[in-house]
Amino acid sequence: MAMKKTDLEKNKALKLMQATSKAGPERFGKASAQPTLDRREQRKLDQAQGLVPFACKLNAELVAKLKARAETHPEGLNGLLTELLEAGLAREAS
Repeated sequence: MAMKKTDLEKNKALKLMQATSKAGPERFGKASAQPTLDRREQRKLDQAQGLVPFACKLNAELVAKLKARAETHPEGLNGLLTELLEAGLAREAS
């Protein structure tokens, strides 16, 4: 069934409103000046750096502690986990 012209215009307006609301409050700030990468581009950059996604299940209390420590770490959660794992593996080897 064909849609009326008014219904088509309403749908266009709805899509536009949803797109602008997804942009969030920073859409005109400094965050908008930074180019955002789509998943494929980000994956290529990660692979070039030798990064591999690694998923595991951890206790919720441990995750909360990691997140708290990662807030002050200069490289964030990924950097903190790398540092902790390398230190743990080095201690195990000695």
